[in-house]
Amino acid sequence: MCATCGCGGTDGAGVPVTLAGETPPHHHEHDHDHDHPHTHDHPPTETVTLEQRVLAKNDMLAQQNREWLTARGIVALNITSSPGAGKTTLLERTIRDLGRDHAVAVIEGDQETLLDADRIRAAGARAVQVNTGAGCHLDASMVHRAIDALDPSPGSLLFIENVGNLVCPALFDLGEYQKVVVISVTEGTDKPLKYPHMFAAAGLVILNKIDLLPYVNFDIETCCRYARSVNPAVTILQTSATRGDGLSAWYEWLGERIH
Repeated sequence: MCATCGCGGTDGAGVPVTLAGETPPHHHEHDHDHDHPHTHDHPPTETVTLEQRVLAKNDMLAQQNREWLTARGIVALNITSSPGAGKTTLLERTIRDLGRDHAVAVIEGDQETLLDADRIRAAGARAVQVNTGAGCHLDASMVHRAIDALDPSPGSLLFIENVGNLVCPALFDLGEYQKVVVISVTEGTDKPLKYPHMFAAAGLVILNKIDLLPYVNFDIETCCRYARSVNPAVTILQTSATRGDGLSAWYEWLGERIH
């Protein structure tokens, strides 16, 4: 169980990292601490102390990831959203449009299946699937082992598609260059206010599926105002990954970070 949020993860240890389309690698035993808080047996201060230890360990591993990526000129983006916001579709379109000019690799985070990694490979990029089981987020240890399996080339663009969740991924640094939040117009206008920690941590917010605006009750101006109320410096782009609206601005944003 995740010691921080109570999900069914294992703080990175024992979570299978499977290279999509190939035989899963053999896993060796690792010496990791597994702390399980029991709030009914311990005072609240024990839970706080345990959370601090878990996040401190994660931050240390994330910094190691960041140093490795930076030394090789790899730009890693942590893509987060609620389930169904269109992260994978956006990445498929991006790979097809930019893959001829830039090396792109993807770490796919899901609770189960290789479905998204298969989609990414079909679009033309190498992918590693991280299945978290009952876990609700990726952590730095999982990403470290995924990077080791994927071995992205120097100077490449690395997308880390996190598990669909706007809560726990805000807490866990993966060693990324920046977090990108994708929100769909089929969701509520008030998402930035309901999940302020995620939006506050983001360097970019993408409002996706704008082709559906005529059919849903979504106020873009209000949503942008809410996002900037928790993160005044955030960049906000509007896209339709299926129709292609706004993708040139997304590619320009990426290009400014690749070069």
